[in-house]
Amino acid sequence: QVELVESGGGLVQAGGSLRLSCAASGRSFGSDTLGWFRRAPGKDREFVAAMLGSGGSTAYGDSVKGRFTISRDNVKNMVYLQMNTLKPEDTATYYCAADPYVRRTIVTGASAYVYWGQGTQVTVSS
Repeated sequence: QVELVESGGGLVQAGGSLRLSCAASGRSFGSDTLGWFRRAPGKDREFVAAMLGSGGSTAYGDSVKGRFTISRDNVKNMVYLQMNTLKPEDTATYYCAADPYVRRTIVTGASAYVYWGQGTQVTVSS
């Protein structure tokens, strides 16, 4: 059974940092693009960051560039999102996702991602 489980969310003050983790199991994810999306109340799901299976290429949403960093450990089947200089507008449920198709470039559309976690809540207070 394929499963993605996020952890690390919580309540933080503006300007603070959090590190999200996602544990993937049930199959090999080494070739997958692993990414993070978020959904704030009343808003559409938003692409946050992703990294190709090779571990080299990354992509970030415009609103998080320069503040968030994605990384992965293919041995442990883990993907991480380091979030710095958090803002109240970063408040959302954050989802880990996997795109299982081998690609040369990152696809930022959510429809490409087949496997999803249940989400972890991040709340940034002002």
